[in-house]
Parts: sequence; C-alpha cells; structure tokens
Amino acid sequence: MTTIDVGEDGNARQGLLTLVIAVVELLVEALEREAIRRMESPDLTDEEVDRLGRQLASIEAELEQLKADEGIKEGVADLRNDLDGLVSDAIRQLEDDPTNVETGHAVLGGDDGGT
Repeated sequence: MTTIDVGEDGNARQGLLTLVIAVVELLVEALEREAIRRMESPDLTDEEVDRLGRQLASIEAELEQLKADEGIKEGVADLRNDLDGLVSDAIRQLEDDPTNVETGHAVLGGDDGGT
C-alpha cells in the first residue's frame, strides 16, 4: 500500500505548501485538458485561444517560481508520485474486489472506520 508523508522532515509549513502546490498542479492539468478540448472546437476565436494559452503558461510559470522560491520542487514531484501510487493502489483494490463498487463500500487505505 502506498503511503503519503507530507511532513517527513518535521516542517509542517513546507509539507502543507507541497501538498497545496501538488493539488493546484493537478487542477491546472485538468484545466489544460479542458482548454485543449475547447481550442479544438470551433467555439473559441483565435484571440481567445491565444489568451487562454498565455494564462495557462503564466499559471505554470508562477507555480514553478513558487516551488523554486520555497525549495520544494523535488518534494512536489515526490508527492505527485506518491499520489499516483495511491490512485493505482485504489484501482487495483477495486479490481481485486469488484463487490466493493457494487455495494458502495469502496475503501481507500483498507479501513473504513467501522462504517
């Protein structure tokens, strides 16, 4: 089972910032996929496509600068890998016991707290 440790060095602020940036990066990736879908449709003008691309690039640049300023670039990458592992474990668990999905008792981490 994959575990996630966001404060292994005892620095709660850095661990929390690492987690927040990792989540924001995931959201930006989702926005990028949606932006690409819209750019490929005839709904946006060339100007809107250009503006959307610049805005996404600006967000990514700010995130990279923030990671560099806080010295957490590697921590964010490690956390993203841990999150990928956690999702893979959850998918594997659901594939191994499909009754969890059918009964609505899918549990991440193995313990549902008695519910």
